[in-house]
Amino acid sequence: MAAKRLFSDSGSDSDQPSEKRTRTRPSLASVIGEVLMVNSLKNLCSGLEPMLRRVVNEEVHSSLARCSRMLTRVPSLRMQALEPPILELRFSKSLTLPIFTGSKIMDADGSQLQIMLVDTRGDQAAPPTLPSPIKVEIVVLDGDFPPGDCTNWTSEEFDRNIVRERQGKRPLLAGELSVTMRSNGVAAIGDIELTDNSSWIRSRKFRLGARVSPGSYQGTRIHEAMTEAFIVKDHRGELYKKHYPPQLGDEVWRLEKIGKEGAFHKKLYKAGIKTVQDFLKLSVVDPNKLRTILGTGMSEKVWDATIKHAMTCEKGNMHYIYQGLNSSITLNPICQVERAVVNGQIYTQRDLTNNIIRPHVESLVREAYSHWSTLEETESLPFPETAQPPLGEVEDQCPTHYHLADKAFGEFLPTSHHAQLGASNDWQIISAFPATPFEHAIRYNGIPETSSSSDGNSLAPPRSFMDGS
Repeated sequence: MAAKRLFSDSGSDSDQPSEKRTRTRPSLASVIGEVLMVNSLKNLCSGLEPMLRRVVNEEVHSSLARCSRMLTRVPSLRMQALEPPILELRFSKSLTLPIFTGSKIMDADGSQLQIMLVDTRGDQAAPPTLPSPIKVEIVVLDGDFPPGDCTNWTSEEFDRNIVRERQGKRPLLAGELSVTMRSNGVAAIGDIELTDNSSWIRSRKFRLGARVSPGSYQGTRIHEAMTEAFIVKDHRGELYKKHYPPQLGDEVWRLEKIGKEGAFHKKLYKAGIKTVQDFLKLSVVDPNKLRTILGTGMSEKVWDATIKHAMTCEKGNMHYIYQGLNSSITLNPICQVERAVVNGQIYTQRDLTNNIIRPHVESLVREAYSHWSTLEETESLPFPETAQPPLGEVEDQCPTHYHLADKAFGEFLPTSHHAQLGASNDWQIISAFPATPFEHAIRYNGIPETSSSSDGNSLAPPRSFMDGS
């Protein structure tokens, strides 16, 4: 039985192939596929080889060329850094600030910008003579350039810091951006303006720069020019900005604490106070009326700030003459008295501290204010600045005499029997001025040293009528 099993096992091994031999035997399809793949790879490699050789060759030559240019440029860059350029461009003056988008950029004098070429050798920079005209280009630079106090940058550094417009925006700088500089070394820049504000760059500031246009000059390097760093605000801010100092013809909302279309502006406009000059005239003639127009919303602090700003305006050289009966006054543009003539007597600003004359002058000022459009205008005073005649002549020219020892009048006037001193220390003054507020008797009871409207004495007008204080 054992031999039979052994024979049976032996026959089974010889008749059936093993599992390992069955797995490694390739099929006809796989053999054909492998042959085709090998042929395809050989064909692909033979096709790619020329192209790969050409690409590698070009890259090697390009890298060698870049290294060669860098090696030849390094010495010139080193010389440029060590030796400052002899010629340089400069802006002749600083800019007028602030700068708004869409507004013409001007220099500090309100004139066109100017670029000049200077020779930096020697103690004082002098304009050189150019052999031929050159083109100068105006650009916008980052406000952070140059870093620190550096003044000797390279042309490449200058070009890298030129600021371009934002995507989808107009060119950042518009106008006459290229000018010709001739032999005198000076070029005037026409109208230029910035079209975008500076809030979108990291430094939030721009500079204007000037460089020689590439290709227009072949001589030694000319150093670029640049202005101080500045902020560019949106033009909408200009519509609401205050003026320092304000002008007489400015709209009244240009004053501090008066907002455009605000409550104060509307109240003033409704009352006919439209300009700074209108505001100042009423503040001189009748400040209480002006305060009433503005209402209780204007506190003392706000009022002081507005008046202080308004009084900084330039009043110009115009004078206004008002003719009354036997009297005339000369006023400045904000209704302050400069000269007065009463019954042929000339009074200067210093003389108008006389309390006897002040009420009449006050009346004339109010009349002149109400008839402002009819006043005579002149650029020169109609009479010289002369003091009053000697005291002895006053008695001959004026039939009315006063004997007053009050210091507010500045000096003693001639004694006359027309003035009588009563037992109660009251002054009885009889005036003979025709057609003036003095033609009736005026009694003063205990005249103090100084007079003011606050103590009930209505004869003394506000000091602003006389000296603007």
